[in-house]
This record gives sequence, structure tokens and C-alpha cells, in this order.
Amino acid sequence: MGHLIRFALAQRILIVLFVLLLAGGGWYAWQRIPIDAFPEVSPTQVKVIVKAPGMTPEEVETRITAPIEVELLGIPNQTMLRSIAKYALTDITIDFEEGTDIYWARQQIAERLNTLWADLPEGIEGGIAPMTTPLGEMFMFTVSGGGLDQMELRTLLDWVIRPALRTVPGVADVNSLGGTVRSFEVVPDSLKMAARNITTDRLIDALKTNNRNDGAGRLQEGEETLIVRAEGRIQKLSDVRAIVVDTVSGMPITIGDVAEVRIGALTRYGAVSRNGEGEVVTGLVLSLRGANARQTIDLVEQKLNGIKKTLPDGVKIGVFYNRGVLVGQAVDTVITALTQAIVLVLLMLVLFLGNWRAALTVALVLPLAALFTFIMMKTMNMSANLMSLGGLVIAIGMLVDAAVVVVENIITQLAHKEKAERLPRLHVIYRATCEVAVSVTSGALIIIIVFVPLLTLQGLEGKLFAPVALTIVFALAASLILSLTVIPVLSSYLLKQVSQDEPWLPRQMLKAYRPALLWCLDNGKSVFLGAGGLLLLALLLFNRIGSTFMPSMDEGDIIVQLEKLPSITLEQSVTLDGRVQKALLEKVPEIAEAISRVGSDELGLDPMGLNETDTFLILKPKDQWRMASKELLIDEIRKVLDQLPGISYGFTQPIEMRVSEMLTGTRGDVAVKLFGPDSTVLNRKAEEIAAVLRGLKGSSDVFLKQNEGMQFLQLKLDRAAIGRFGLDIDAVENLLRAQIEGLKLGIVQEGQVRTPLLLRGAGSSANFASLPIALPGGGYVALSALAKLDRSEGLVSIEREKTQRFAVIRSNVENRDLVGFVDEARIQVAQQVELPPGYSVEFGGQFENQQRAAARLAIVVPIALSLIFLLLFATFGSVRQATLVLSNIPLAMIGGVIALWLSGEYLSVPASVGFITLLGIAVLNGVVMVTHFNQLCIAGMPVGKAVVVGSMRRLRPVLMTAATTAFGLLPMLYATGPGSEIQRPLSIVVIGGLLSSTFLTLFLLPILFQRFGMAKELSDE
Repeated sequence: MGHLIRFALAQRILIVLFVLLLAGGGWYAWQRIPIDAFPEVSPTQVKVIVKAPGMTPEEVETRITAPIEVELLGIPNQTMLRSIAKYALTDITIDFEEGTDIYWARQQIAERLNTLWADLPEGIEGGIAPMTTPLGEMFMFTVSGGGLDQMELRTLLDWVIRPALRTVPGVADVNSLGGTVRSFEVVPDSLKMAARNITTDRLIDALKTNNRNDGAGRLQEGEETLIVRAEGRIQKLSDVRAIVVDTVSGMPITIGDVAEVRIGALTRYGAVSRNGEGEVVTGLVLSLRGANARQTIDLVEQKLNGIKKTLPDGVKIGVFYNRGVLVGQAVDTVITALTQAIVLVLLMLVLFLGNWRAALTVALVLPLAALFTFIMMKTMNMSANLMSLGGLVIAIGMLVDAAVVVVENIITQLAHKEKAERLPRLHVIYRATCEVAVSVTSGALIIIIVFVPLLTLQGLEGKLFAPVALTIVFALAASLILSLTVIPVLSSYLLKQVSQDEPWLPRQMLKAYRPALLWCLDNGKSVFLGAGGLLLLALLLFNRIGSTFMPSMDEGDIIVQLEKLPSITLEQSVTLDGRVQKALLEKVPEIAEAISRVGSDELGLDPMGLNETDTFLILKPKDQWRMASKELLIDEIRKVLDQLPGISYGFTQPIEMRVSEMLTGTRGDVAVKLFGPDSTVLNRKAEEIAAVLRGLKGSSDVFLKQNEGMQFLQLKLDRAAIGRFGLDIDAVENLLRAQIEGLKLGIVQEGQVRTPLLLRGAGSSANFASLPIALPGGGYVALSALAKLDRSEGLVSIEREKTQRFAVIRSNVENRDLVGFVDEARIQVAQQVELPPGYSVEFGGQFENQQRAAARLAIVVPIALSLIFLLLFATFGSVRQATLVLSNIPLAMIGGVIALWLSGEYLSVPASVGFITLLGIAVLNGVVMVTHFNQLCIAGMPVGKAVVVGSMRRLRPVLMTAATTAFGLLPMLYATGPGSEIQRPLSIVVIGGLLSSTFLTLFLLPILFQRFGMAKELSDE
């Protein structure tokens, strides 16, 4: 250590150049660090989405979902296989172990799908979803105006806006929602087809084989070559009408003779409406996994501004969700807290050191350590977000600890007139730095070790708090190196004249501290009893503090999730959404805009049913609200929704919703999963569990999807009748699909626009039984002669996890701790719900994360304490003194527990991080005190006197450490921006704990050292 300090003081110009280089490198790194609201919390995840038009949920599960799941089982590093089968769609999610290469994972799945695809039903489409993440929905906008109808606006989005946005770096895809997709439709007339003896198969063949351009080769004409191109592609409706299906006596029968040809639309599986004014067309920009969120959003906005100039007059693009706003607010919250913390820490330094030059010397550690941290973040590919920058804010007060001790000792030595005149100035600074180097290094290493447990957390909590721990470790390591190299050099330049008088504030504190210390030393038993009583009180209060995973971050906007009757039509669902929007906008003036998304999106990433709606509520600024909090606003919205019949609802936020879905496949604080083979039993027992949850204190928005009630018209085909009329099952089913869903038979290329070509019927449920079926030999027969038609109810969807069917009941928890709620729920469900053999219940959601984090910390924190004990033993060479310093820890937690209880906060992961931080500070201050006691004892001072003198000399650095840490966290205690909810419990614990920790270090530790710090023989000597 001494060699490093000696080198720095001998090569001061080189050290100054190093500082300039560090500043430049740190600024360069900061400009290029990705910026986001959150760390990337999603696992290595791949989605497989398959669309099967017309298929029921049971058929989708049996013929598509189950075979794909079986094929995907056994892929290495796979941790979860989850799926949902709905009408015409299946969505399969595969999670991999942390660290698995996403490209490798996608390749493995692609290979398995390629092997299986030929065995899946014909007519399906889809495959691996775009390489985005569950949190990839970063930008949403509507396209409206210009006098264009919904079909024209959708075409504009699909073929002008979407291709342009997909060229933006960082964009994985653009999801299209709402409007109608234009198509060429051929609607057969059954009577005309029967009269001309034309079957559906011949009509399909004619459409498929008469829609192609092709090259025929090259011809030589003299000295030139002609490229031969045959044009037979359909370009307009008249081309379709002119296609010949058959000839009779030399007379052609065209499609126009037996069918209506028109412009139509694909079957819709979803829609978007806004402000009760009707449907709109919406684009949703998905970010590429690992993309720089802020940079990508900036580029998307720039691209949209360029696109607007090329759009038809009057067409407007309206943004209703921009993740960049949240990113900016979250980062601004942290940056503001960081700036305020630096100012407060600087103020504390000036007050305690009484010398602005000394305060500036210490304060220079802050920007330099931060710049070093930015370099390390860039090297480690970390993003600057709420958590990583929050780590810097947490560390602000601790960053100056080492520098404070070094500068304070340098000032003390320089103020010693005899020593300062007898020795060269640089030598005095060298000796002063070396004198505290061991304790400073030990203290910094202790705090670094304290944060190591956070690096071992798994799952969501690990991804959230590992950046916190890493930035703290980087900053503290930088602070230690700077304190032993740069700070002595800067002190040699800046601390020219040092006053021998104590500054006013430390002088007043010494006056108050000395008599109090002497009283405590004389009344040790009373102090022990008082400390023991406080410890007992803290233990009692700790058992009354509930546990939760994470405080909910206020993202600004609200999502209301609506569910209606399973059999509702898309049109009726949109109408009901419009009523909800109007009611909310009329009765809740705090809502600026309401945009509802019902059903599935174009890509199938969010496979909702026609009865499910996500309503985005864009809120006005808080200064325009009538109520003081968002919770009161949600209560007001509840009152409005309770008056609307036919819906059930729940509340969430955009990121919160996707994180919950990512973790458990559902949304909510608590997810109760009921596994079993029979869907009917699952639905019945799930209703019983939901009723139990609704009766628990603290339950909110208990939600169980209505998974029964979907209306089916089942056709039981009569094989004998079908065979007797010369037909087969495939022919009848193809005709039925063409009649209702429509058969895709190709595309019509209209410039760059690829318009689907459909064969579709014009029937309805009213005359469906009498639908004429053309026979191969001419004539026709009614559908009722070939099949028996029955109306029945069936399943809305089938959810599976690891190939097992399950139902899920979700609940949010309000005004109660999460763990206590789940503990009671477990007991009540076990007592009130009797499950048949083969059925089981699992509790997941945020609760699962909390339990995993608590279990991991229970293992790792004791290991970290053991490492700290070894480090203390290496520092002091005494088991007795190492134990003495560690014994401070339980008592240091007193203030944190009491502060947490008084504030009404729960014991969450952020609060646990606060206790870990407190642990490090308590040990650090103990090291500073005990090290100085030892130095005085070695110099020949009796233990009793050494304790008094050492405590007096170390009062200033101990109080400075506590004050700078507390004031560094104070801005986060009162911050109100997005993300402040996560940092507040940590600040409460640390600030409250610093009060008891400082008292302990200044009063109880001297008593303990006087009695137990030295062996009896040494103490007597």
C-alpha cells in the first residue's frame, strides 16, 4: 500500500494526467451507454406463434400445440415451456437458463419446427416470433384522418409506415392492430355452380393456376437477345372474373359466371377504438432484444417525422404511448437525486472540515468515481437505468468515506506545527495517508463484500439488483484507489495553509460529546440495558412488519383490463369498449385519452380473445387532478366501472403487466395456478379458489378468466351420406372453411402491396343448415343432409405449462403485505377447496420472486459476514476485536427496523438492500474507531485513556461518514418521479439505521473496547 502512495506523490504530474484521461474516458463512455427505464429483466425467451384459421381451441391444442410441445421438450438449458391454445391461434413460450445465447436458442427451436412442420395441418401459418422481449412494446401510435376509411388507413400503415419503421436500427418489428386488411374476394353462387356443374375444388384450382408471371428464357434476334416474360398475374377484379373454370361445347365458363368478385377484408381477430369515437388503426413498435431504448425511440420519432411529409393530406399520426417519456422521467428522477445528493454532501464536507479547499479535495472523488463507473458499465454492456444509476445514488455518501478519513488525517498532521516544520510537506502527507491506509482499505473491502450477496440473486430480483450492486462495487473500488493516489496528490496542491483550530461544528460537537462519552463509560450497565431494550423493541417490531417483493413503480399511465361474455362478437365488444371509454372520459376528468385494444394483434404476441380488452388510460398532469394520489384515482375509476353491466375488470400498468406475464404467463401480484387434466373440473375448482381469495383481507381485483361459455355450432358429419353423394370429409370441411373463414388462395400484387386472394361464402347462421353443397356429378345437396348441426358451449382457451393443463386465478394485494396474504391464502384454500386426485395448486407471481430472494439472501449474507470476519481478523490480528466490531451489526439494525415500521413500508428487496448497506457502514465505522484505539495503545497510552482520546479524535470522521451517507440518500427519500417508489424503502432503512449505528459506534463501542477489546494482561499494562 505504501509503495502505491509513494509512487503517486513522487509522480504527481502523471497522476494529474491520469485524472484528465479518466475524465475524458468517463465522459465518452457516458455518451454511449444505452439508456432505459429498467434493466433487461426478461429471460432468454423464444415465442412460437402459429395461426390456424377456423380451428377451435381443442383442435388447436390436439393438432398443433401438443405436437410442437413434445418436439420442443428436451432442448438443452430449457427452464419453462408454457402455451395457450385459443380459437385459430396458439402461442407457445420457451424460457431458457440465464446466459443462454438467444440466437442459439432460436436456432434449436427452428430446427425442431422444421422437422415437425410437414406433419402439422395444412393451411396453418406462423413460426418463431420476432426477436423482441416481453418489455419490447416501446412506442404506440394511431393513424387517422385524411378522409380515409379503416381499410385505406390499414393499408397505409401496413405498406408505407410499417416498412419504413422496420428499417430503424433497434426495431424488431411493427405490429399492426385495428382497421381491416384489404382482400380480393371470390364469393361462389351455389345455385349457379350447381347449374353449370362446377365444384368448389375446380374453382380453387382455377384461381390457383391462373395467377402468375414468369420468365420463359431468352430468344436471339439478330445481334440482340430478347428476354421472354409471360404475364398472367391478376392485377384487378376484372382479371379474376375473366378466369375460365371450365368449357361447355366450346363456350368458356368464367369465375364471373358462377361467383361474385369484390373487394373485401380478411377475418378480423381484434380491433382498436379510441375515446368512444369509434375504431382506429394502430401501430405498435417492438424493440429488438438488447437495443438502446432511448436511442431507438429517438430514431423512430425521427423516421415518423420524415414519413408524415409523404402521407396523404390530413392523415395524422398520434402517439399515445412512448416508453421514452418513462425512460426520461425515471433517469431524471435519479439524476436529480444524484445532483442534490452531491450538493448536500459537499455542504456537509464544508461544515465538518471548515475548509472549502479540503471539502473540494474530498468532493472531487465523486465525479471521478462516477466517471470510472461509467467506463466499467460500458465495458460490461450495462445500461444506464433506474437501478444502475440508483446504485450510484446509494453509494454517494459512502464514496467520500475513504477520502474523508485520508483528508481529515492529512489536515490533522499538517496542523501539527512541529511535525509540519520538521518534515517535508509531501512526507507529512505520505505518512498521514499511510497511517489510515489499512483501515480505509479494510473498510472499502468490507462494504464491497457486503454487496456481493446481491450479485447472487436469481430471476427478476437478480436482474433488477445486480446492476445496483455492480455500480456500487465499481464506484467504491474507484473511490478507494482514488483516495490512496489522487487525493494525496490533490491535497499537496490544494491544502497549502491549514488552520490549527477545529472548525466550529466539530468543536461544538466535541463539547457535547466528551461529557456524554465519559458518562457512558462510567455507566456501562445502563447503556447496555438501554441498547438491549432497543434491540428487543426492534425484534418485536420486525415481526410486525410484513414482507413483499417490490413496491409498485408508478409508470404514469393506467391499463384497465376488461373481460366480457366469452361468446360476444367483435363488433359488440368494440361497442362495449366505446361505452366504457365515454363513461370514463365524462366522469373522470383526470383521464386525457382512452384507447382500447380488443382481441389478438396481427403478430399474435398478445393472444387475447374477442371478449378481452386492454384499455390504455392516458392521464393528465398531476397538478390537474382532484385527488392527491393515483390510488384514489383508481378508486374513482372503479366507481364508474361498477356501474357498467357485463364486464369484469382489473388494473395494471404497461411494464408491470408484461413483467407479470413474462414470469408466470399471467398478470397480477399473486397467481394461483391449478393444475389438472380435465378443463371442466379445473374451471369449477378455480371458481371456488377465486371465491376464497375474494374473502381475504387485502385482496383486490381478483380475476378468473371465464373459460366456459364460448358458443359452438358443431357439425357431426355423416360419413355414409357424404360417401353416397360422391364427396369426402376433406372436401366438405374445405367448403365449410371457405364459406365462413375464407380460404387464402394466393396474393394479388398491386405495386408493392400484396393483397390476399380469398374464396369466401356469403352464408349466415340463419340459413346455414340449408347451405347448398355442389356435387361432383352435378346438382347440389343441403348441408343438413350431410351433417347434424348442434349448438353447444365449449372452452374459450386451453393453457398449459410443461405439457399440463392449468387454470390461473390472479389477485392484486392492497394495504397488506404480500407474504402474509399468500400464507393466509394457502391455509384457506387448503381448508375450503377439496381437490380431486391428480390436481395440485401452486402460488406464483411476485410472491414467488420474494420467496426466492429471501431464501438466497438467507444463505449468502451469512457467507458474506464470514468473509468480513476473516477480513477483520486479518486487519486486527485478533479474534476478540473482529468479534467486537461484528457485534455492532444487530444493534446497528435497530434504527432501520424502527424507521421501516414508522413509515408503514414493508420488508421488500429494496429494504433488504438498505439493511445490507447499513451492515457495511456499521462495520466500517467500527474499523475506523478500533484501528485508532489500537494505534494509541501501541504508542503506549493506557486503554482507558486511548478509548477517550481515540473516540474524540475519530468523532469527526465517524459523524462525517454518517452525515454524508444520510444526506446523500435524503433526496431519494423525498423524490416523487417514476422509480422513487423502489428507492424509498432503501433510503428509509439506511437513514433510520444510521442514527442507531452512529450512536452505537460513538458510545457503545468505546465501552465494549474498554472492557473486551484487549486481553486482560495488555489491558492491565
